[in-house]
Amino acid sequence: MDTTQLLKGVLDLAVLAVLRDGDGYGYDILRRLRTAGLEDVGDASVYGTLRRLFAGGYLNSYVVPSIEGPHRKYYGLNAAGHAELQRSGKVWHGFASTMDDLLRERGTA
Repeated sequence: MDTTQLLKGVLDLAVLAVLRDGDGYGYDILRRLRTAGLEDVGDASVYGTLRRLFAGGYLNSYVVPSIEGPHRKYYGLNAAGHAELQRSGKVWHGFASTMDDLLRERGTA
């Protein structure tokens, strides 16, 4: 099964979950997602998701100067982001449970 479409549907949730563990800048968040097992996530997808979540009011951002290169824009969850993570997490668990039940009933799990 191609996980690309699945990933598109849960990338917002995955980014929120990664940021729950601490603020991060774009490449750091991408690395954390890949380390967690989402190896197929694309750079542009993560940066677009960060912009969308920020515009939606779920993230705070701040810039940290860097001596070694360009300044880094960090993102972190705010209260709305924590609430969205909780809400979306419940939706995900319900959906995953339903899929697990369907697959078990069909004898494929």
